[in-house]
Amino acid sequence: MKYPKIPLAQSLLTICKAKGLKHIVISPGSRNAPLTIGFVNDSFFECYSIVDERCAAFFALGIAQQIEEPVAVVCTSGSAVLNYYPAVAEAFYSRIPLVVISADRPHDKIDIGDGQTIRQENVFSNHILNSANLTEEASEKNDLSIQYALHLASVNHGPVHINIPFEEPLYEVVTDLSINPKLVDFCNEKENEFVLNQEFISRWNTSHKKLILVGESKPSRIEQSILNSLASDPNVIVMTEKTSNLHHETFVSNIDTIITPFDEEDFKFFQPDILLTFGGMVVSKRIKAFLRKYQPNEHWHVDNLRAYDTYGCLTKHFETDVASFLKLLISVKNEDFSNYKKRMLQIVAERKIKSDDYLGNIPFSDFKAFDLVVENLPKNSQLQISNSSAVRYLQLLKLDETIEVFCNRGTSGIDGSTSTAIGAACAINKPTVLITGDISFFYDSNALWNQYIPKNFKIILINNSGGGIFRILPGHKEERTFNQFFETSHNLTAIKLAEMFGFNYQNVKTSLELETQLKTFFTDNTKPNLLEITTPEKLNNKILLEYFKNLK
Repeated sequence: MKYPKIPLAQSLLTICKAKGLKHIVISPGSRNAPLTIGFVNDSFFECYSIVDERCAAFFALGIAQQIEEPVAVVCTSGSAVLNYYPAVAEAFYSRIPLVVISADRPHDKIDIGDGQTIRQENVFSNHILNSANLTEEASEKNDLSIQYALHLASVNHGPVHINIPFEEPLYEVVTDLSINPKLVDFCNEKENEFVLNQEFISRWNTSHKKLILVGESKPSRIEQSILNSLASDPNVIVMTEKTSNLHHETFVSNIDTIITPFDEEDFKFFQPDILLTFGGMVVSKRIKAFLRKYQPNEHWHVDNLRAYDTYGCLTKHFETDVASFLKLLISVKNEDFSNYKKRMLQIVAERKIKSDDYLGNIPFSDFKAFDLVVENLPKNSQLQISNSSAVRYLQLLKLDETIEVFCNRGTSGIDGSTSTAIGAACAINKPTVLITGDISFFYDSNALWNQYIPKNFKIILINNSGGGIFRILPGHKEERTFNQFFETSHNLTAIKLAEMFGFNYQNVKTSLELETQLKTFFTDNTKPNLLEITTPEKLNNKILLEYFKNLK
């Protein structure tokens, strides 16, 4: 077996293997050659070659998103490492264990005018759990720094950065290791069993208006019996984002459809006594505006590590896992009922009638396309959804509960959605569909420069010729400045990209064409498939805004 000759490279490789860091995404370069040689020549590691570092980092993030274990990205020195930053920030806010390993020039080569040198140490300092800045010689201190970084990525669920300097020659190999790093287990402080104070249980049970709001969550984290118990409480309304992956027939999963038409009386009635939140970032701007203006008496958040004061009224952070907390919370039930939930369910039923009627009569548009696509998504599949308009349309529609939903909501950026989806598809044995807007897709088009894309991977591209979401936002005016600098109007299509990267390609421009294509699109697994849906640029915002007016 071939090993890099450089002892520091041997140490890192040996530690990664010992700690079970299996998936390694490598971008080509010379300074990282010692690491590349070591990783690809050891069958323990599953190595991927992704040229574009930004795509590579999001690809790795997609794998880590699914396996929930650290995944490494490895790059050369210089600007290469900076291209990791969008994915690092996403991993930080989405709590995904991404391990950045950047090769660097020796310290005496920095700031002397050498090529491909930048100040790499602590470059991610605002969005990283740990920065391990190694010295050039193998040492016990370096070994501990590497192991501590890997430990934090795993237990605190986030990104870490290992910066490792190498001096030339870089390509020399040996057949035997010259080092034997000391392995250390970093033990967490022993956690006491979580106990929920009886005072909180009492306050919960004596409250008549309790709102549970669930953001991004991994599937199958909470037993259905617990969800059923919450659903049976007439004093509890449960509102879920599509990314929550929680389901019950009484849960409100189309938040904006329900609360947008509220008047002052409705807002005051549904103002909760207690707001209980868990999960990650929340998409709905309307629920945020509601809870910031009509604040609850108490806001409790449940999370092992952190709690954001999103609504300006956080009163208690319960540092435990959600399932354990809910089991204790619902252990005792109050028999004093209110009509809090009953009134909400009446509104939900009324909105459904109006929503169904409206969607059944609108012309072909973004909204109509999303409605048809979501209705036809295959059961037991994984849906990756891009940001901006795409995830917001999804929020309004009914989704089969067997479909798992993922979105990069940590930073809510359009960058990297396609790369993340491909990484996720590579990590699991499940059909994966990406629904994306045109700006997000073209921005991340290098994601398709990837030899690992499964044949059953599907992209549905909604192309409305620009950043259509800007037409919905207040202040939109039809003028050159808006079209060029906000909406960024274009006439691009994906046909040549699909041809170049080996995707089957179809394009549709009407409801009938879309319905016809969808009959075979999800079952054709001879190649990855790209379905481009061309919608009218200047009609979509009117149809969406009219939808909310029609609900009143």
